[in-house]
Amino acid sequence: MASNKNALIRYKTIDYCLRNKYKKWTLDDLIEACSDALYEYEGKDVNVSKRTIQLDIQLMRSDKLGYNAPIEVYERRFYKYVDNEYSIMNIPVTENDVRVMNEAIQLLREFKDFSLFKEMNGVLQRLEDSVYSSQKKNKSIIHLDKNEKLKGLEFIDPIYNAIQQKKAVKITYQSFSAHQPNDMILHPQILKEFNNRWFLLCGNNQKYVTLALDRMSKITIQKEIEYIDMNIDGDTFYKDVIGVTVSRARAERIEFWVDKKNAPYVITKPFHRSQRIIKHTENGVIFNIFVKINYELERMILGFGESIEVIKPNKLRNRILEKLNKAVKNY
Repeated sequence: MASNKNALIRYKTIDYCLRNKYKKWTLDDLIEACSDALYEYEGKDVNVSKRTIQLDIQLMRSDKLGYNAPIEVYERRFYKYVDNEYSIMNIPVTENDVRVMNEAIQLLREFKDFSLFKEMNGVLQRLEDSVYSSQKKNKSIIHLDKNEKLKGLEFIDPIYNAIQQKKAVKITYQSFSAHQPNDMILHPQILKEFNNRWFLLCGNNQKYVTLALDRMSKITIQKEIEYIDMNIDGDTFYKDVIGVTVSRARAERIEFWVDKKNAPYVITKPFHRSQRIIKHTENGVIFNIFVKINYELERMILGFGESIEVIKPNKLRNRILEKLNKAVKNY
């Protein structure tokens, strides 16, 4: 165990002791408590010296770590916190902490051109916002969409670990159309989030299966079954689709018109990475994208209501028209 980690364990142990007001703590008591704590973490005896604990207390009292712990000696041998409410676990983030963390965040942003760090951008923004909101009871600037009732999120960690460790799983799953849940032996490949829902792409008898995490009720690792790695590259697999539904069909050129009022929304938030502007008309903009036709594409188009028109291909145009005609009958 690294020496700095040992030190952290000692600080936390000393803090835990001094918060106990029902015992008088001598230096020998603190040495024994720290030795016991280190033994618990390392599984072997660690020789904690008197000098080490004295230096720990001195450091905790200082502002070097930001603790400024109000530790005092009374009756010439006992240690205590002057402030009964004090704990190093309750230390607020200081202005200097914010400055240092912001500098670290800016340093990480220098690596933005690396694919690994591109995924970090939202994380860094949330960290900045968290640091800001911790100061002086400031309100959070960034508010992210979240659904506290969203089901299935507890399966993300076990699925992630199964993919990482290349383990087959048994999933108890019930689709919306099924009358009862079924158990399936699957080989998890990729976790994917779309529209605030999580999905799992699995291999099953050399076929692909996509399952929604919110329809799962149980997951167990199948150690006795050899894992099948289908070597799926997520960027390639989902390249020509919107959402998570990937068929064997070929990607097609989808051309659509959006009215002048809503065109800026589509320009600034494209339907797909392949989106291009074909033509500006008097009352709108014509776009095209190169994707496979799927459920998610249809839902996206229908979400724009009267503001959008599919120009081609005809099969998609007719399918949208059919759905709109059915929708009209509901009114």
